[in-house]
Amino acid sequence: MSFHNNLSSEYDSKKHLVSDTKHKMMNLKIILISLFVMTFTSLSAQTANDFIPLYPTGEIPNVKANKIKVKEVSEIGNDGIERVSGVSVPTMRYYAADNRKSKGAAIIICPGGGYGILAISHEGYDVAKKFAENGIAAFVLKYRLPNEVLMEDKSIGPLQDVQQALKQVRENAASYGIDSDKIGVIGFSAGGHLASSAGVHYTNVKIRNPRNTSLRPDFMLLIYPVISMNNTITHGGSRNNLLGEHPNSDLTSYFSNELQITSDTPPTLLVHAEDDTGVPIANSKRFYEALQKNNVPSKLITYPHGGHGFGLNNKTTDDKWFDHALEWLHDLGY
Repeated sequence: MSFHNNLSSEYDSKKHLVSDTKHKMMNLKIILISLFVMTFTSLSAQTANDFIPLYPTGEIPNVKANKIKVKEVSEIGNDGIERVSGVSVPTMRYYAADNRKSKGAAIIICPGGGYGILAISHEGYDVAKKFAENGIAAFVLKYRLPNEVLMEDKSIGPLQDVQQALKQVRENAASYGIDSDKIGVIGFSAGGHLASSAGVHYTNVKIRNPRNTSLRPDFMLLIYPVISMNNTITHGGSRNNLLGEHPNSDLTSYFSNELQITSDTPPTLLVHAEDDTGVPIANSKRFYEALQKNNVPSKLITYPHGGHGFGLNNKTTDDKWFDHALEWLHDLGY
């Protein structure tokens, strides 16, 4: 009898221990699940419609050691356009594609502003929303503006940033649900010069690229772009801000992107108004002619009126260049 009671007591003790262990394991499981949900929510918040560091390690290339700081300023004008100046720490803002329409394509957006400011709302965020709504993931690039006080070589600062953007998006394509071979660029005005620079100088790598990731855009959309640094047709402010007032002929030729086209230049669609007095339409026409000469799939959309800087909406016409761009991308498989 006594022996039986001892066994029973020992059994009850072990049963209690097992129950207590199971209880603790259940609590641990609940905690781990909660942490996972919190982490997932946090990551989702950081990757959707938020700013992503372009250089995650914080090591921005081509920066002088003088530690001089420039204050970034964002202002909204009477026209409702947000303009950013003093950009020295570049970022991207991500807009997830509508999954119901997505074919895995993505686009990096380069706002214009003469390489002096970024017209980041109507040539950036508004454009990104339209692409995302139509199934194309979008990344608005807030690139560094050329500054000889901050940069060892101000002429390559923006080009480094667009190359880094292509590298980062391509290397992380899976996490964004996009195809690494369906990543293009779009640029407006001076942002068009930057986008086209990405398309013609992708073999001349200006950043660290240990994985040898392709920096070639798969397609380009250039909207009233600055293309040439030739004095007869360039936009003087963009040229001076990027290259200085008296650039040498080699630098001028290098950044005259109509001279750099080959048969491997990405397929390109251009949009320009004939009455653009800020950036003459000759920029787009010369680029298009060179593309055609090299048998690069390309299209040029021109409008009699519209001037410069109209963003998505040329108010002088009911025709929407964005609709043509979507059709063109659809025909390319994007």
